[in-house]
Amino acid sequence: MKKEKSRGTRLGYMRAGYVYPCTETTIRVDQAYQSLSLPVHSPNSTMADREINVLIFGGCGFVGRNLVQYIVENDLAAHVRVVDKVPPQVAWLNKSHQKVFNDYRVEFKSANLINPASCKNAFSDMQFHYVFNCASETKLGQTDPVYEEGVYQVGKNCMTAAASCNAWRYIELSTGQMYSSEKTCHKEDDKVEPWTIIDKYKHKVEEELSEIDLSYNILRPGIIYGIGDKSGLGARIIIAGLYKYLGEKMTLFWSKDLFMNTVHVRDVCRALWHLATIEKDGGIYNLVDEGKTTQGILTEALSEVFSINHDYWGNVASSLCKVDMNTVVDEINDKHLAPWAKLCNQNGVVNTPLSPYIHKEQLHNKHLYLSTDKIKLTGFEVSVPEITADYIKEIVKDYIDMNMFPKSLLS
Repeated sequence: MKKEKSRGTRLGYMRAGYVYPCTETTIRVDQAYQSLSLPVHSPNSTMADREINVLIFGGCGFVGRNLVQYIVENDLAAHVRVVDKVPPQVAWLNKSHQKVFNDYRVEFKSANLINPASCKNAFSDMQFHYVFNCASETKLGQTDPVYEEGVYQVGKNCMTAAASCNAWRYIELSTGQMYSSEKTCHKEDDKVEPWTIIDKYKHKVEEELSEIDLSYNILRPGIIYGIGDKSGLGARIIIAGLYKYLGEKMTLFWSKDLFMNTVHVRDVCRALWHLATIEKDGGIYNLVDEGKTTQGILTEALSEVFSINHDYWGNVASSLCKVDMNTVVDEINDKHLAPWAKLCNQNGVVNTPLSPYIHKEQLHNKHLYLSTDKIKLTGFEVSVPEITADYIKEIVKDYIDMNMFPKSLLS
């Protein structure tokens, strides 16, 4: 159970870019200048003149870079500090993201977030009002200790540093893979049954937040896609393209009815900012689009992009494969990896972070079906209602522009 806390003990009091302790004397002196409640701003308003400073842990990642772009292009903050172990120069930023990272308001700070001192140092020299944690180990197929350190410890270090530095609001980017695999629309207070080891430690981070003296909100998104995506839909996009090259029908596990709710990264960034600026705190919010995306809807869009045919093994045949899923996954990867390497070579793609390699965690028969009623009650609505072939083409064209993807697959 989340402890009730006085907002005055957690929120700094901002004036002229500085934060003072929220004491009774300070309130009397400055109450004509600004109230104590967390300021609520429209995403369309200019906040730079209010000296709002933002810190983004994991700011060079997929969501992080798009969040930086959203904040800068909408003039929502005076200063944005990006904290990441990977510098922008080697983070595979496209030209649009490079331009944003070169903006005078954006600063990069290298940090090993597994180290608590490094997290604390990220807050040096400046008061940060909104802090977003987009940092987490996301690579599949690793051991439990790797995720305990890269997900849980990183999350704990980031929130602890934010609390000690009097951040106004802390936003945790979590995951929607927290509920049972049943074909039912899950709300935020449904029983938690994390799907993977990563999700297990994401939930542990959520629990830690409820025990710390910090104003926070948590976002649980569905499958995030959009410009810069290399993991959410990345493997599916690449594999669909490969079947165009192979001239074969793409056959998928399970059925077209498997729920795989999606959300565009643009709306994830909008929601993160929204949760930072609303007055309510201590909440968990699901986020998916209005399309009720299933594997069938997603595969139809991919098939349209690459002009391929597809089918499904069905639940019975797929269930039989679960008996020896490791062998099945190895055979799938053997089928895909060599043609991908050959295709890249033919198209002059000499270095790419993209891969058709899949892990068994990506083949679970689990429905990702989330209710968004709660976040809608705060006034938030998505701007991209559903995933379409056009949005997938945007991702692929961005890959091609960066010479990460064989251009012949879109011809």
